[in-house]
Amino acid sequence: MKKVLSLTLTMAMVLSLAACGGSNSSAPAEDTTAAAETTAAAETQEETTAAETEAAETEAASGSDLAYVQDKGTLVVGITEFEPMDYQDENGDWIGFDADMANAFAYSLGVEAEFIVIDWDNKILELEGKTIDCVWNGMTLTDEVTSAMECSNAYCNNAQVVIVPADVADQYQDTDSLSGLSFAVEAGSAGEAEVEALGLTYTSVTSQADALMEVAAGTSDAAVIDSLMAAAMVGEGTGYADLTYTVGLNSEEYGVGFRKGSDLAAALNDFFAESYEDGSMEKCAELYGVQAALIEQ
Repeated sequence: MKKVLSLTLTMAMVLSLAACGGSNSSAPAEDTTAAAETTAAAETQEETTAAETEAAETEAASGSDLAYVQDKGTLVVGITEFEPMDYQDENGDWIGFDADMANAFAYSLGVEAEFIVIDWDNKILELEGKTIDCVWNGMTLTDEVTSAMECSNAYCNNAQVVIVPADVADQYQDTDSLSGLSFAVEAGSAGEAEVEALGLTYTSVTSQADALMEVAAGTSDAAVIDSLMAAAMVGEGTGYADLTYTVGLNSEEYGVGFRKGSDLAAALNDFFAESYEDGSMEKCAELYGVQAALIEQ
């Protein structure tokens, strides 16, 4: 009887241990499956996030400048001090034909114009670095500009003219008479290109306004600036009554520059056409005395 009882107890213990062993072996299997599912889900999430990031980057890279400007709510305009195109009133607000048209264009896009004074010689770098969205400052449509920027249609005629003291103007009426003069010109400007082409001696300054100051101070004999600026800033009734302009060196046209491939150029061309047709462009030009230079759109 004792042997039977002992055998029964032994079998019970074996069955009990087997059951415990089965229970212990199934738990790790469930844990492993759950971990695998968690890992797979994490990897899927990472892949989805990476795909979404890549898609966003691709969209940003190929997205339109128009959408970019409207998304941030501002059109950042690169300018220099250039009356009558861009200059500040007594309150420090930017006004002028270009400034007013830029404000109107920005409004048509549902954004605000923001004006930033730039180093004119670095205008292309400023565009490409996205510190500005356009260059709108009586910019001559040179080969360098049109090859590096997406440009609007021409909107104003212009020329580069020589500025000298009025009391010696009769001595400088043609290009041959200019050879002995020292010139001040804006760095990177059409005026600088003209004096270089003529082989004249010159000093580069930050802006056309600075070039005028050089002549007024007597540190340069002459300057070359835009004819529209000359008409507004030199001669009787201006801040430079003792200066005048003489020789015209070329003829040229103004345009607005955007980043290469930008769809803002086409949007501006449409805006120019509408503004010319409804008369608002000419009205703005008359306000700043540049209506004679306006180009039909």
